[in-house]
Amino acid sequence: MTSLSKIFRNVYLDETRENSKPIQIRNLHVQEMMNTDEPLTLDVLTQERSKMIEEVNQEIAEKRSILTKDIEETKQYIEDQLNTWEEEKIAYQQQAYDEGFVQGLEEGRLKAQADMQNSLKLANDAMKTAHENAANYLQQQEQVILELAIRTAERIIATKLEENEELFLSIVKRGLKEAREMKEIKLYVSPAYFELVSNNREELSSIFPIDVPFMIFVDEDMNETDCYIETNHGRIVVSIDDQVQELRRKLVDILDSME
Repeated sequence: MTSLSKIFRNVYLDETRENSKPIQIRNLHVQEMMNTDEPLTLDVLTQERSKMIEEVNQEIAEKRSILTKDIEETKQYIEDQLNTWEEEKIAYQQQAYDEGFVQGLEEGRLKAQADMQNSLKLANDAMKTAHENAANYLQQQEQVILELAIRTAERIIATKLEENEELFLSIVKRGLKEAREMKEIKLYVSPAYFELVSNNREELSSIFPIDVPFMIFVDEDMNETDCYIETNHGRIVVSIDDQVQELRRKLVDILDSME
């Protein structure tokens, strides 16, 4: 059986710990508490003691009930707070994931864009280099083709002149036609074609008015196919070599204009 002093001590400790409604400790002056004139017999004291124990136990039960309720409410509050925190934590994690995902997506987009720009630049540089190399190659080949064409033309002209001297005469005629407005005409040719030109002097002189002096001279220092015309306004060169060089210049001008 629990002693009365022990019960009172427990009640006092509970009161101090919980800071709740104070328990009124009754005065242990039994005579006053009993408020009776009856003599304090053992039975009376026992009954009073039982009554006080019952009251204390009831009060302890009430305090315990209140404390239990407070504990349950506190546990529920803590559980609610934990649940709230879990929900907020999940929300924060999702938010962080979303922000990280968006940031990662943006970084990936920027990296892909930079890679694409770099690839396009490399492709453009490669295309530009290929175009420049192709243009240089074509230009070199054009020069080679031009030189081959000129040499071929020279060989063809030389061959044609050997086969037909009249070809040289036709070249001289074209040169004289350029000087038909001049007042004095002097034609200089090499010894190789002097006889040919002289034999056709009448035909050549018919290009000019009858009052225009037309004279033919031989120049031993000239190349075989050279020929030029002296007029009162200057010299007109009609040699085969000069005609070929003029053809070369015109072809080069045409090639340059095509670039």
